[in-house]
Amino acid sequence: MTAPISQLLKEASAEQHKAAESSGFITELMRGELDLDAYTTYLANLAWVYEALELQTHHGEAFPSSENLWDAKLDRFASIEHDLVALGAADWREHFPVSESLAEYCTALMRLNGKADFRLIAHHYTRYLGDLSGGQAISALVARHYGATPEQLSFCNFTEIENNVRYKENYRATLDGLILTEEEIALLVEEVQYSFTLNQKLFEDLGEKSCN
Repeated sequence: MTAPISQLLKEASAEQHKAAESSGFITELMRGELDLDAYTTYLANLAWVYEALELQTHHGEAFPSSENLWDAKLDRFASIEHDLVALGAADWREHFPVSESLAEYCTALMRLNGKADFRLIAHHYTRYLGDLSGGQAISALVARHYGATPEQLSFCNFTEIENNVRYKENYRATLDGLILTEEEIALLVEEVQYSFTLNQKLFEDLGEKSCN
């Protein structure tokens, strides 16, 4: 009997998840070893990612059994743009051009066919569940180390979601109820691993920039 989809995705990406969380850039940022400009650069890079991701999550009809995943409460692009304005980076498109790793990430997202494409779930899972899990901790650390204000940290706060833990439980239950073939599940697992790889490349690129 095949394990639940949520379990398969978690197990398949466990090592990559750990590597992403312990990447040099993220570790230094969370320890207070960088500055608010580094966080702004990080956020501007995420703006490109979430713009591409949410163009997909708002496109087309969801395939059967996935409807509950595409919850607008999870959307982050508008919050990121709000924060960038508050951080003095309203012109982020001009000042934070797309790097090679970022271009690969956005291209990977834009090749998908919206909510009708089950592979989009891999990127939705990687980004939004990660945000729900670590967002508040990131917000607190950036505020503590770099003096960021609440006005600059709305990306990390899902104000429309009352209980993050319960929400994630319901999200995983929806994953487990997806009607997919064994072949599709294997492709979904592969796409999740690719999604984590894309995030890791982005963090590595940011780490190199912070050293320059």
